[in-house]
Amino acid sequence: MSTQTLNPVAYGELLARVQPHPIKDDREYDRLVTEVGRLVERGERNLSMEETSLLEMLSILIEDYDRKHYPLPPSQPHKLLAFLLEQRGLEPHDLWSVLGSKSRVSEILNGKRAISKSHAKKLAAFFRVPVDLML
Repeated sequence: MSTQTLNPVAYGELLARVQPHPIKDDREYDRLVTEVGRLVERGERNLSMEETSLLEMLSILIEDYDRKHYPLPPSQPHKLLAFLLEQRGLEPHDLWSVLGSKSRVSEILNGKRAISKSHAKKLAAFFRVPVDLML
């Protein structure tokens, strides 16, 4: 198995063309998102190692800007639970064995009962998601 390394000349030329740096405004954000779009459009298999590295760097810069300027409001755990059920094609009865009873599942999904730490752990394991999403 060989470890490939970036070609410093090709990578330098790519960086000189794109000039990535921390994003300070929406104009720069839009420019880098457009660049990401160009790379993604070509397909992962068609990118050079240098382009793949640039794509990763741009994604980090964009994600950082998004997190600072467009934070997502905290979701309510019971709404997230309902969303996970829907996305996975499951029904509330699929959680009866996880949470212990039909009434407990109903109370949680209707927002009448908070998800306890022990239930959060069980739900996180069931859905294979981080525990903190359920709290």
